Amino acid sequence: MYLTQGLHRAARQTPDLPATIHGDRTWTWAESRDRVARFASALRELGLEAGGRVAMLALNSDRYHEYLLAVPWAGGIVVPVNVRWSAAEVAFALEDSGATILLIDDTMLPLLPQVRTAAPVLRHVVHVGDGPTPEGTLPYEALVETHAPVVDAMRGGDDPYGIYYTGGTTGTPKGVVLSHANLLVSALGMLATGDLMRPGGRLLHAAPMFHIADGAAWVACTVLGGTHVIVPSFTPTGVAEAIEHHRITDALLVPTMIQLLVDDPATRDADLSSLRTLIYGASPISAAVLDRASARLPGVGFTQAYGMTELAPVATLLLPADHATEHLRRSAGRAAPHAEVRIVDEDDHEVERGTIGEIVVRGGHVMQGYWNRPEATAEALRGGWMHTGDAGRMDDDGYVYVVDRIKDMIVTGAENVYSVEVENALSSHAAVASCAVIGLPDEQWGERVHAVVVLRDGCTPPVEELREHVAARIARFKAPRSVEFVAALPISGAGKVLKRELRAPYWEAQSRQVS
Repeated sequence: MYLTQGLHRAARQTPDLPATIHGDRTWTWAESRDRVARFASALRELGLEAGGRVAMLALNSDRYHEYLLAVPWAGGIVVPVNVRWSAAEVAFALEDSGATILLIDDTMLPLLPQVRTAAPVLRHVVHVGDGPTPEGTLPYEALVETHAPVVDAMRGGDDPYGIYYTGGTTGTPKGVVLSHANLLVSALGMLATGDLMRPGGRLLHAAPMFHIADGAAWVACTVLGGTHVIVPSFTPTGVAEAIEHHRITDALLVPTMIQLLVDDPATRDADLSSLRTLIYGASPISAAVLDRASARLPGVGFTQAYGMTELAPVATLLLPADHATEHLRRSAGRAAPHAEVRIVDEDDHEVERGTIGEIVVRGGHVMQGYWNRPEATAEALRGGWMHTGDAGRMDDDGYVYVVDRIKDMIVTGAENVYSVEVENALSSHAAVASCAVIGLPDEQWGERVHAVVVLRDGCTPPVEELREHVAARIARFKAPRSVEFVAALPISGAGKVLKRELRAPYWEAQSRQVS
């Protein structure tokens, strides 16, 4: 199995079908294969050798799609970089991975001088934007036009395909090494359910293409030879217009995006009827948001995918039929066809159904390891199972309920409080647009439950009203003892709330980060 296989197949079987649509540019599968082969030739001329790394720092585009195929075609390994990172973080990824070539677009160019200074490993920069090519960079289109196609290197199987850096929500980013087989096993497992994409479909890329969640959807669509419709980044109106204009059939959005899409008055009259499948994941979704989304998109089959970068990325799926049962909506679904899932205790022994423990996963989709971090790899993959660091439980039917990140557990007065449970209760209040729950140091209780809340426009509920709302739904000791109102929560490029940023001001003076 190799990632360029879908490109070869589509170019032979449906050469005139659009492969990518981005703005006013459309490339067929035949044209896409030719452009990929030509850019691969350019990469080799720039010194890319077998196993060499090529990074990309850019918003979504058709050139991102070509990069994801041209690098393995040339024999290299992709290193997609988070566009929300600082120059120092970008340079860290380049130096850590040893990437010698960087593709960069117009929006990221302001970071380039600092990145170049901090990442001496970098030898060539390719400009993939539509503006003038800056001095000291190489024009992407000229490289494609002036190089003759080369033969596919046919890297596949256990050959590393990409190094995907974790979002940094729990500390220093680590490079997750995923093979061709890892990504294809995960994609084929999703497709095997029969509830996701189908041949001839149109997939919308609005989630960032540097992230493995969108990457998994990209692999599945490429395997099927569908059409990739690409917008630079998410905006509610941009997504609604793309769905309506291009008759999108499938999309992957994180819960924050779904909420913005269905709640934005500007999208109320958009025709979204072509949409058949909406995959969501990356963070929990509140019941209230899911209900509003289901009402706005009555013909759509919702699928929740739970996983992580290290799992390429899917571990469990909550399929459309499961969403018809109210209590199952609170779960992350059951093990995907390609995955084994268990809940274990601190000694890695499987616990009884219904008992909270750590979620561990095994299968052909599990990462090869962390780049240049053998000790971290051995710890994460001990016993042959990927230890997710997520706390959860499994019911008698195999449905997994993710309770929290283990390190996000709050211990208050010797009681364990899992923040997701509090967030779900708090988000059901009509005045709450979004929220995050963290533990703060407390002299009396060790830690206290603290809620950071974004209110809906025009709403000003008393703090005590919010506390009582939570206490009416879950145990009173779990209700927030303090509440902070903010205009917006800090969100990573993958759509996750950066709780470390919310905690930092309160814990920086403490010798320990938990009590």
